[in-house]
Amino acid sequence: MNIIGNIIWLLIGGIIASVLWFLAGALLCITIIGIPFGLQCFKISVFVLWPFGKEIELGHFGAGGLIFNIIWLIVFGWEFAIAHLIIGALFCITIVGVPFGIQHFKFAKLGLIPFGAKIR
Repeated sequence: MNIIGNIIWLLIGGIIASVLWFLAGALLCITIIGIPFGLQCFKISVFVLWPFGKEIELGHFGAGGLIFNIIWLIVFGWEFAIAHLIIGALFCITIVGVPFGIQHFKFAKLGLIPFGAKIR
């Protein structure tokens, strides 16, 4: 079932979402300071491409990860999270779209706190 969900996901916008996360990462990697944030966007881009069957485990970060998560949340994270929450709510309007909306809610969590998150 995960394979079918992932194929449908790719067809209805998963590729576009992955490319947008990748472009955000490329823009952030322009400066040396933005490289850690850009690398997180690349990690999320791969996850967004094939999300069904994967879970996010948050909270495995040290002091450096905490500082980076705070900076991320203030500067970038809330925009990403709001975008995924809105898209997820739109998908959840129909019964068929609920699984895809749930995936966007997972991305919203990851968009808020990417440092230290494990995708399994």
